[in-house]
Amino acid sequence: MSKFGRKGKKKNPEISTASLPDIIFMLLFFFMVVTVMREDDPKVKISKPNATETEKLEKKSLVDYINVGPPVNKILGTEPLIQLDDSFADLSDIRQWIEDNRERRDEAEKPAITTSLKVDKDTRMGIVTDIKQELREANALKINYSVNKGSAIDN
Repeated sequence: MSKFGRKGKKKNPEISTASLPDIIFMLLFFFMVVTVMREDDPKVKISKPNATETEKLEKKSLVDYINVGPPVNKILGTEPLIQLDDSFADLSDIRQWIEDNRERRDEAEKPAITTSLKVDKDTRMGIVTDIKQELREANALKINYSVNKGSAIDN
């Protein structure tokens, strides 16, 4: 036997977990800062009209938005254009767009889908009437108009 023998096995020191909450919160803040929440990039200029009698929509996840107004890019002209999601569209594209949005949702949610029209207050009513006619033919009968809450005579 040796003079300097080992009296027991040497244990490895335990890993400190004191800094673990700091690391988790740093990751959480990083993802909160980096994550972008957006609906669509507006390609048309919309200044909503004012209204006195307004209601807030309950489930915004069941709302499909149609934007109508003059394009932000002046190269495209000054006439009102229709924006569906992130692209410009014609009246004939609305019916297919409604069908595609219905297919993406569950069967139970389909009766509650609302189509919201965000229309610039200076847009003529003719294009809005044409859009409503296309929505009727697509059987999208729940229509909402996006407005600013305020007096209707404020301009």
